[in-house]
Amino acid sequence: MTIRKGDEWGTVGALPADAVVVPDDAALHELVNASRRDGTDIPPVVLHGGDLHRALGGTPPGDRLGGRVALLPIDVVRVDADGRTAWFAAHLLARGSWWRGRVVGAMNAQHRGTWDVAPRSHPNDGRVDIVDVAASMTPRDRWRASRRIDQGTHVPHPSISVRQATETTISFDAPLQLWLDGVPWGSAATITLTVEPDAFLACV
Repeated sequence: MTIRKGDEWGTVGALPADAVVVPDDAALHELVNASRRDGTDIPPVVLHGGDLHRALGGTPPGDRLGGRVALLPIDVVRVDADGRTAWFAAHLLARGSWWRGRVVGAMNAQHRGTWDVAPRSHPNDGRVDIVDVAASMTPRDRWRASRRIDQGTHVPHPSISVRQATETTISFDAPLQLWLDGVPWGSAATITLTVEPDAFLACV
């Protein structure tokens, strides 16, 4: 069950015997997509790094692996584009250049590298946060936003919209390059995003 305001998130218990240790978002992306393609459950995951790991507090897991851990359910987001399907656990980025044109981030985790892209996002609220930078945003304003985004103070801004969705379709004037969990995934002019709640357990 996705988290609700005022409720405790997850449980505490023994590390599952089938837990898989992954070093970063890219490795998690590979694991999630392999499981979805095979039609098997995504195994419990112990994260050692990456943006989703940071969203969970960035706790080093090494000294906890033999004992009790927090077991946190995590959503994933399905992406459909041009007859292709993939999933991401941390984020999707659609852009050409940051300095011109439209830029869209679909965030399940709060951060993308050092950038605090979606300060209100949560990886188990059943929604994906869409941060949409208008093509009309000037280079000067983009530079200012890039100076503030590390602290998450780039929003509100009249050229940046933020919304949440459980399912949404986004179209671009021309195909944009896509990155899922930091992994290149070609380009598309239209993408459909669907949140799949409680897709796996993160062990921290």
